[in-house]
Amino acid sequence: QVQLIESGGGSVQAGGSLKLACTASGLRLSSFSMAWFRQAPGKEREVAVRINWSGKNTYYEDSVKGRFTASRDNAENTMTLEMNNLRPEDTADYYCAASMSANPPNQENEYLYWGQGIRVTVSS
Repeated sequence: QVQLIESGGGSVQAGGSLKLACTASGLRLSSFSMAWFRQAPGKEREVAVRINWSGKNTYYEDSVKGRFTASRDNAENTMTLEMNNLRPEDTADYYCAASMSANPPNQENEYLYWGQGIRVTVSS
């Protein structure tokens, strides 16, 4: 059974930091490009960060650029997202997702596997 499980969410004050992890089981992450999506209350889900299979190439949306850092450890079958200088507008459910595309796509429907999501709340 394939599972992606997010961990590390929680509540912080603005300016604080959190580190999310995505741990995979039932699949080898090295075969997949990955992404972190997020869905804020009342809004559609959007991509925040994309990372290619090796981790050498990462793509950040403007809203998180310079504050978020994505990385992956294929040997450990994990992906992480370090989030610094968090803002109230970063409040959302965060999802990790895996795609079989060589380059991590922007479109949700190109991601085959999804985690269940984890809540991040940033208070002002």
